[in-house]
Amino acid sequence: MSAPAPHLPGVAILATGGTIAGSADDPKETARYEVAFGVDKLVDAVPALCDIACLSTEQIANLPSSDVDHAVLLRLARAVDRHLADPSVQGVVVTHGTDTLEETAFFLDLTVRGHAKPVVVVGAMRPATALSADGPLNLLQAVSLAASPKAAGRGVMVVMNDRIESAYYTSKTSTTAVDAFRAVEQGSLGMFIGVRPHFYYSPATPTGRVQFDVGGAQALPKVAIVYLHEDQDTEQMDMAIERGAKGIVLAGNGAGSVAARMKPRLEQLAHEGFPVVRSSRTGSGFAVKEDGGGIAAGALNPQKARILLMLALAQGADLAQIRQWFSLSD
Repeated sequence: MSAPAPHLPGVAILATGGTIAGSADDPKETARYEVAFGVDKLVDAVPALCDIACLSTEQIANLPSSDVDHAVLLRLARAVDRHLADPSVQGVVVTHGTDTLEETAFFLDLTVRGHAKPVVVVGAMRPATALSADGPLNLLQAVSLAASPKAAGRGVMVVMNDRIESAYYTSKTSTTAVDAFRAVEQGSLGMFIGVRPHFYYSPATPTGRVQFDVGGAQALPKVAIVYLHEDQDTEQMDMAIERGAKGIVLAGNGAGSVAARMKPRLEQLAHEGFPVVRSSRTGSGFAVKEDGGGIAAGALNPQKARILLMLALAQGADLAQIRQWFSLSD
C-alpha cells in the first residue's frame, strides 16, 4: 500500500470480521464462506483508500457477527473512544458482519459519548472473494464518510450499498440481498455519488436517544428476547428468568400486544420490579402503551430494545427509570 499524503485526514479502521472479511473457494459462492481476512488485507485490497485518508488499523476481533458477545462490544466501544480522543483522527470506521451489525451500531450510538467526530459501521453482503463483491466499495465509501467534515455531529452511521443510514434506526431487512439495510420508516440520511457523500438533512439527534458510559464495565446483564405467536403462554419467558435473565424483551404481535393469559404474569413481574419490554415483531412502526404490564419499546425493534434494556440495567436503573428511557422513543 502506497503512503498517503500527510495532509489527508486521519481515519482509524477497527475490524471485527464478518462477510466483508469472508473467503470462499468458489467466486460464485455468496452464502457459504469462512471469515479469513484481517484488517490489513481489507485495506490492501482497496488502494484508493490512500487517496482519501491517513489510515490506522486495529483488529478488535475476526469472527462472524453472530458470535459477537458482550466482551467484544465492550472492547470495541473502548477502542472507538480511544481513537476518537486522538487529535490526529478525524473519524472511525468499524467493519462488521451484517447479521448483528444493527445491534453493534446501535450499541455504539448509545455508548460513544462526547464526540462530534463520525463513527461509521460498514459490512458486506458478499464475501471478499465473490464476483461483484460489495465490500471494497462499501469500505471506500465508509472511510470517505468518516473523513468528511459534513459527517460530524450525526451520531453513529451505517454505510451499505451507496446509502448513509442512522445507526439508531437502521435494520437488516433481507438475508442475502445487497440492498439489505434500511430505516423503513425514517429513511436514509444521505447517499453516495461515487465516493462523495451527499446528505439530505443537516445534523440531527434521533428522538429519545440516551447515552451510557461503559468505560468501566467488565460485563453486561443478560437480557433475553422471547418471540410471541398465537397460543403464547409465559413458559419461555419464565424459563429465561430462571436461567439468569435480568430483563426480558417480548417480540410482540402487531403494536406489541400480548395474549390475555400472559398479562397477569407481566403485572406480577412489574410489581416485583422486574423489567419486561414489549416491542413488535413486525419490523417497523411503534410498540404502543397497553394495559396489562410491560414497558412499550416505542420505535425500537426487539434487538435494539434488548441493547437499551441491557445498558439501562448495567447502570443500575430501576423500573421507573427504565420506563422513562423507553418512553423517550415512544
